[in-house]
Amino acid sequence: MIKSLHISNYALISQIDIELCDGLNIITGETGAGKSVMLGALGLLLGGRADMRVVRDSARKSVIEAVADVSAVRDIESVFAEYEIEPGADGICILRRELLPGGRSRAFINDSPVNLQALKAVSLRLIDIHSQHQNLLLADAAYQLSIIDSMADNAALRGRYAEAYAAYRKTLKAYTDMRELLRRSAADAQYMEYQLEQLEQMELKPNEQSDLEAEREILANATNIKIHLTGALGPMTEDSVNAVGALSEALQHCRALSDVLDEADGLAERLEMARIEVQDIAESLAEMDSRINADPERLDAVEERLSALYSLEVKHHVDNVDQLIALRDSLRTKLEALSGGDDSLAQLENKARKAKKEAMLLARELSATRHDAAQHFAAELTRRAMPLGMKNLRCEVAFASDKLAPSGFDVVEFRFAFNKNQTPVPIGGAASGGEISRLMLSVKSIIADKMQLPTIIFDEVDTGVSGDVASRMADMMLGLSGRLQVIAITHLPAVAARGNTHFRVYKQDTEETTETHIARLDAAGREREIALMLSGKADDPTAIAAAKSLLNSK
Repeated sequence: MIKSLHISNYALISQIDIELCDGLNIITGETGAGKSVMLGALGLLLGGRADMRVVRDSARKSVIEAVADVSAVRDIESVFAEYEIEPGADGICILRRELLPGGRSRAFINDSPVNLQALKAVSLRLIDIHSQHQNLLLADAAYQLSIIDSMADNAALRGRYAEAYAAYRKTLKAYTDMRELLRRSAADAQYMEYQLEQLEQMELKPNEQSDLEAEREILANATNIKIHLTGALGPMTEDSVNAVGALSEALQHCRALSDVLDEADGLAERLEMARIEVQDIAESLAEMDSRINADPERLDAVEERLSALYSLEVKHHVDNVDQLIALRDSLRTKLEALSGGDDSLAQLENKARKAKKEAMLLARELSATRHDAAQHFAAELTRRAMPLGMKNLRCEVAFASDKLAPSGFDVVEFRFAFNKNQTPVPIGGAASGGEISRLMLSVKSIIADKMQLPTIIFDEVDTGVSGDVASRMADMMLGLSGRLQVIAITHLPAVAARGNTHFRVYKQDTEETTETHIARLDAAGREREIALMLSGKADDPTAIAAAKSLLNSK
């Protein structure tokens, strides 16, 4: 339930703070006082689109905040977990929406920033706003089906069906994708075979291109490389006087010196290491020299191979040989799939048929629960709505079957007759606005326990009724308030008198502007407010007496 509501800098509201209670909370006030403004603000907490034109002072942020007790809300922990929201202390949840200067908006749950999807997921578990505009939902097929499902209490079965339906759609897509691939590929098979043959004839090897490009670089510069190799090897090992020979001769003398001079110890070892290093370098250079030859024929062969590779890369729009190899393997796989495509397609078709059969079995089971619930719903709706001025009401729930869809194959349609000897027809062509309001209130009273919402808000659903019907609608709201928190915005004295708590919305002028305020009424205040609603005068003795009578009759 909503424990408190704060709205600031929103439309005509500078700031209001109200503490709501259990049971039936009544909100009254003159037309235009700002009751609908409060609902608009609450709509932002339900994830509604932010219209920055409602911000009273564009230089300051507008804040809408509700503090709710969620300790008894079913599955709220799973919603918190899904959106990684920290639960509040002692079962309290704080919802806040801020409209910022500059046109941005922010949302928070328990003072942590969240996206609108998370805010909506949580708030829709807490609050149901029912207005005259929402009456249009009663003619919506999807909404009608959701009512029947609520009555059928088939959430677990719907979950199993949803999984089966998703599996069916997945296998069906795999089948249709394969069928389309085979259709397209069959037409392209001959060309793919030509491409594969051309690529296989090339006998491509990984890293071949980079290796050939390196070899070409060496072959193209072989003469210059040989000159430098010869120039390096001569002084090191091949000339009559060379580094290795000179170091060997110096080594002999150092060894002789070490026999007679202590300080010459170690020189021979150092010279030996230098000689070995120079000898090793010389051998490396000699090995290079033996490998490198100026071979014009090999250079031509390398150039020809690279030219063929480059040509294939341009043709197939790739950058290197590795990508050509990947293309070759892909073509081979596709052609292999084509060769066994009919068998694969048949397997996928059988799998899709099996998945559809499993989904259809669950859809039939789901439909059976709906048929049973529909009969009970129609009878219960008739029983509850007839006392609301519709004594000849008849209600039927018609079923039609469609192809499998995420909700099953059922299409339901509520049909009503309001007069004797009248054939029940869809609600859009049979009911007035007032009748739809009364029907919707009856629907809400039936499914309230199934919905398990802690708070429901009725926005002038009693418009267009009076007298005994108004009293019966008030009794229905009061009955609902025994199981959940009800907030009713009303213009009817009979409804206002049933409330456990009564708030009055009013406008007040200042020197510069007009502001909306809200006040909780005490017993005397309620008498004056209901007298005002009865006669247009808050201090009329007759109206005061009638107000007291209404308040004492609940």
